[in-house]
Amino acid sequence: MMKTIKLFFFGDSICVGQHVSLHRGWVPRTSARLSELSKEYEVEVIVGNASSNGRTTRQALLQMPYEIQSQNVDLLIVQFGMNDCNYWQTDRGLPRVSPEAFKANLKEIVNRAFNFGAKRILLNTNHPTGLDQELMPFTDMTYQQSNEQYNQIIREVAEGSDSRMTLNNVEKAFKDYTKGNRKQLLDLLLPNPDLLHPSERGHDLYFDVTYPTIKNIILQLIV
Repeated sequence: MMKTIKLFFFGDSICVGQHVSLHRGWVPRTSARLSELSKEYEVEVIVGNASSNGRTTRQALLQMPYEIQSQNVDLLIVQFGMNDCNYWQTDRGLPRVSPEAFKANLKEIVNRAFNFGAKRILLNTNHPTGLDQELMPFTDMTYQQSNEQYNQIIREVAEGSDSRMTLNNVEKAFKDYTKGNRKQLLDLLLPNPDLLHPSERGHDLYFDVTYPTIKNIILQLIV
């Protein structure tokens, strides 16, 4: 009987691929490449995308019982933070999810995934954005400064003592690629007024950075 490995993405619009064609998103491209890997190694890799635009970790935990816990996931790719770190005008200086709650929520997502059978978890940091010019409502920081703060929390959670977790440092990969060149960074993002979601070229970089790590984990699970 052919071995089956179930891989699920659990995230927000960055995993959905908001504002780009479906086939250009890094998640569908990963799924297509894993289909080729399946044939090469004679293993069935089933890929699901339980992601939703605008989702925070708080909302994700509410949906996790059906979307993840009931799916017998072997490898879970988790990417949140870009909504959690945002400050809305209506929240009067409070983030959508506080740093403390974000860290606790991430840990609970990880613990629940392992408790329901996940063998490996890949935690992605988030890419830099072009939202570094204006302060957010009722704050003394830009969106990008908040994004960096939440990325540090993701690193702290991923670099814990559990060897089944892997950090995929997307933030570092984008910074290494652009080398501080703002024009080069903006080429990886959708144009103004967005400056947050990856452009098609941004999705290309996401795929180049993420697929090799996913492939290596899948190969480890095949053994």
